[in-house]
Amino acid sequence: MGVHACASQGCSTISNAARHPSESKSVRAVAQLRIMAEVLDLTGSVSSSPIRMFVTDTLGNPYDDAEWTPGVLAAIGKSRKDANKIKREETITVVIGNPPYKEKAKGRGGWVENSNPNTTELAPLVAWMPPAAWGVGAHSKPLRNLYIYFWRWATWKVFDQSLDNNTGIVCFITVAGFLGGPGFQKMRDYLRRKCDDIWVIDCSPEGHQPEVPTRIFQGVQQPVCIVMVSRSKKASPETPARVRFRALPTGKREVKFAALHGIHLKDAEWIDCPTEWRAPFLPESHGAWAAFPALEDLFVYNGSGVMPGRTWIIAPDAESLERRWEKLLKAPDAEKEKLFHPHLRGGTVGDKHSKEVVPTPLHGFPAHPIPVADEEPMKSHASPIQYGFRSFDRQFIIPDARVINQPNPELWLSRSKDQIYLTAFSEEKPTSGPSLTFTGFIPDLHHYKGSFGGRAFPLWRDNGAQNPNLPPTLLQFLGAKLGTAKSPEDLMAYIAAVAAHPAYTAKFQDDLSTPGLRIPLTADPKLFAEATELGRKVIWLHTFGERMTDPDHGRPTGPPRLQVGIAPTIPKEGAISNQPDQMPDTIGYDAGKQRLLVGHGFIDRVPLAVWRCEVSGKQVLLQWFSYRKKNRERPIIGDRRPPSPLGDIQPDHWLPEYTTELLNVLNVLGILVELEPKQAGLLEKICAGPLISEADLKAAGALEIPIVPKISKTKKQKPLHLFNE
Repeated sequence: MGVHACASQGCSTISNAARHPSESKSVRAVAQLRIMAEVLDLTGSVSSSPIRMFVTDTLGNPYDDAEWTPGVLAAIGKSRKDANKIKREETITVVIGNPPYKEKAKGRGGWVENSNPNTTELAPLVAWMPPAAWGVGAHSKPLRNLYIYFWRWATWKVFDQSLDNNTGIVCFITVAGFLGGPGFQKMRDYLRRKCDDIWVIDCSPEGHQPEVPTRIFQGVQQPVCIVMVSRSKKASPETPARVRFRALPTGKREVKFAALHGIHLKDAEWIDCPTEWRAPFLPESHGAWAAFPALEDLFVYNGSGVMPGRTWIIAPDAESLERRWEKLLKAPDAEKEKLFHPHLRGGTVGDKHSKEVVPTPLHGFPAHPIPVADEEPMKSHASPIQYGFRSFDRQFIIPDARVINQPNPELWLSRSKDQIYLTAFSEEKPTSGPSLTFTGFIPDLHHYKGSFGGRAFPLWRDNGAQNPNLPPTLLQFLGAKLGTAKSPEDLMAYIAAVAAHPAYTAKFQDDLSTPGLRIPLTADPKLFAEATELGRKVIWLHTFGERMTDPDHGRPTGPPRLQVGIAPTIPKEGAISNQPDQMPDTIGYDAGKQRLLVGHGFIDRVPLAVWRCEVSGKQVLLQWFSYRKKNRERPIIGDRRPPSPLGDIQPDHWLPEYTTELLNVLNVLGILVELEPKQAGLLEKICAGPLISEADLKAAGALEIPIVPKISKTKKQKPLHLFNE
């Protein structure tokens, strides 16, 4: 069922589910039975007047009844016209439902997303797009999520369509990203101005990817919430709605259903949320956390990592990429598009494809004026480069703008041997491990954890490492406050020392219920200097000895190594075989022997803490190995297509370079584990001492940033894809 819209003069149910005439009848029949059962349960009787039931595209243009419908679909055509009349003319006071969820649904929002060609009205979604002056446009992509289109349709219908009859209620159970995500600020501002009351029930207090038995919807990995927004005649756009929040108990879904049954709007358990127009629909942070400056305010620019759009252009070894590229170019013309693997939107190619001309190359790489499909194998060679694929997992990517869907030009412009990228969540909260990580290479969209995206914060805005990505007066303020001049590297290192370890994530776990990291900034010169030195070592480790090097301070250039005698080692009998019939497909751990088991081989002197190292619930070694084992297939989730056959091109044996890199990872994690107590103790001393607050920085103008010019890029106009009925 898509959306239930209950009108004041009766009940009209609009379903977005029908795909076929026979399905139309069955959907309508089931929906009518369910609605009648609900009416009977609530009132004790069923009205003699019929319940009007319509099967249509909920997001379709209500002003368009002219589209021709074949005779075999006449029933659906009439249902759509009747539903459009309701959407156009009748007052709706209540909309309830469970909208479908799909990320990156640009082009699937129909009339809600795209202006009505028959009128001068703007698309309803425009009202939720944040103004450029707010500086959150880079975070607004989630507004193109499918469930947001349904939220906007419902609020338009109840609150906006009629100036005289604009009171009512919208209540949805949906993914919870809009509660705190920075890109949804205009949506929250709108709801606070339109409504008197907003109630929020967190149905996923366990966080992201909870255990299946705890999920309200067992197939949904994202946190889910129930939100009801209500507008009365007394509502004023100058008085923010009162937002109240509560969370269901942790545990199995049956426990949550029982708790839901007992919730009332006048319960004492509701917690008031902030009243500021754009603030999250989440409990307000109190105490010291609220005074810490936000991570994103300490940088001028942050953006998404690279969105490759296809998996075959990334691999843990460069040779596989060269072989894949060669196979693509040598393939018959009829097969090239399948191998290239473009995304499809409405059955048509929706992004870069093998025959597309991409005039703008990646910065620092040669232009390719002809499409990939027309390249001659003997004249074209895409040399792979190292890539920040995941935290502590360095892989390779083909640096060709023709094959990367959204490369993020800003990151490539500033790529250099001196660049350092910090990656962290912005719309989700870290659950364990370091709250942020670092890489010296261009980072992937999912670099931080491997899912749920995140943001990349480069240290430098240019590839000459001359223009720091920091507010212009921030370092000057810190230098004056602390009595010593501070460099861009100093601030990045300070952040690493304070937040890139598990104790930070654990200490502030409750505060992180409102997504977005905050950094306690010490006003003690000695503590700042201690954090800077410690943070330089952390970044040196995260970047495998390629950044923040200083041999005089124990940070030589090259892969970091634990001390002799405690460093991981491979005995002769533990050698990982390079024979195809012994290609490792499993990894495990023997706690008694402190031994990492890799197929038939093993590595000794691996502490349990290293085996357990994770980044927000993702175990580092398990994830690293999953991209190098014999069977690298991954389950197809939802409606995603199988990957390109090019991805099947991989080594048939364990490469020596895999062993070398695994030892590098084990040494890095081992030293980081040794540093964790020192970082935890330093964090406690910083929080207990004098701090520089966000208010101090703002009062001094230290967080003021210049207008950042956007990098222009040529975008192909994509065809509009509307929902099929």
